[in-house]
Amino acid sequence: METPENEVFRDSIGTITEDGKRAWVFPKKPNGKFYEYRKYVSYFLLAFLILSPFIKINGNQFLMFNVLERRFNIFGFPFWPQDFHLFVISMIIGVVFITLFTVAFGRIFCGWICPQTIFMEMVFRRIEYWIEGDRNKQRKLARQKWDAEKIRKKGLKFIIFALISFIIANVFLAYLISSDKLIEHISEGPLENISTLISLLIFTAVFYFVFAWFREQVCIIACPYGRLQGALLDNKSIVVAYDYKRGEAENGRKKFRKNEDREALGFGDCIDCLQCVHVCPTGIDIRNGTQLECVNCTACIDECDHIMESINLPKGLIRYASEENIENNTPFKLTPRIKGYIAVLAILTGLLIGMLFLRNDVEANVLRLPGQLYEHKENNIISNVFTYKLVNKTSENIEDVSFKLMSHKGELKLVSTSDDFIVPSQGIAEGTLFIEINNSALTGDRNKIKIGVYKGDKLIETTTANFLGPRSFK
Repeated sequence: METPENEVFRDSIGTITEDGKRAWVFPKKPNGKFYEYRKYVSYFLLAFLILSPFIKINGNQFLMFNVLERRFNIFGFPFWPQDFHLFVISMIIGVVFITLFTVAFGRIFCGWICPQTIFMEMVFRRIEYWIEGDRNKQRKLARQKWDAEKIRKKGLKFIIFALISFIIANVFLAYLISSDKLIEHISEGPLENISTLISLLIFTAVFYFVFAWFREQVCIIACPYGRLQGALLDNKSIVVAYDYKRGEAENGRKKFRKNEDREALGFGDCIDCLQCVHVCPTGIDIRNGTQLECVNCTACIDECDHIMESINLPKGLIRYASEENIENNTPFKLTPRIKGYIAVLAILTGLLIGMLFLRNDVEANVLRLPGQLYEHKENNIISNVFTYKLVNKTSENIEDVSFKLMSHKGELKLVSTSDDFIVPSQGIAEGTLFIEINNSALTGDRNKIKIGVYKGDKLIETTTANFLGPRSFK
């Protein structure tokens, strides 16, 4: 089945030429109302991304994703391996949240919040404009021979890009291994922490490659979100859209001529100036409709509004709108699908909040020592040996910790110098203990016992374990 002529553009990617080579995008520097709003949002998010690993709440890093040790901090809440189910629910909430916004407002996350877009458009691209100039000057420099001017500009850009990539790599590593450990490794010197140095160099190279060369290809080729939006969007979703009814009218587009009555001639408001194409950071023509390459950055809205204003035509030829709104002038409404996502998001958020309130600051695990049977002692006493592990999820030491047998009368003995000890902050205390119970209190060969963990006289956690005894015959 052949592709319709007006849909041929969907058979290829705008950044790839017909012979399969890279079509380098030189976007015009955006300017306008939405671009100013995006700058404010981006500067806030840049500060948030850079400072988050170094901010602490109750001694916990604000955001940390230590995959190697399976320890995560989300907004100051620590998640240990034992809390992995909570972390998974948090991630699902994030996915549902993004999905909800995509269904309602298209790829707005990509244009306004995504770190890739923020760093690319608000850091690296702005530096490029400062060094090489706007679109036409960049294209001229790219075609220019390697003379002193080109070497100077390209060299300066390389140094600044590499330096920023190194800074981003340090921040990224602070998210992975914690800021305290990163600062400790830096203060000790690179030769003392070769693995950290190698990681930094690898991350620096990756970030430099992404922002200096791969650029918009991340959004078009690598990121699956562009394809995902194709399944999530419908004609009621608010996206950056071209009003083809107003722009094309009866006889299509036409170049602007002063004092010409375009409406009487049947031509639309689009003057085919191509400024919306030139300003697009992914090199697409928004007039072709919704495309996976569009990241909803609003640069085309600002540029088109500026052109419309300069020729005394109404703004909004390109605007935030749904296909249904353009076709039938229908206002935005909450669809059943959006309401369903809101309900799921509310349920998951309530579930997470409930689990966080029920979560203990200390988690205890007491397990019978593998391969060990019970021991029969004098006076009909049965003894079992156990290993224990206490996880302290707080940023303070827990002192004067002790165990008590709660379900049976018996004796509990720690294999240590004292029966109380300290669990270090955000650490683990492990050891061995013996539990002795009179055989008369046992009900068979396998008994469920309950053990309390106390801080002084305060019960802070309970756990259970299996206690082995002689098999009874009745």
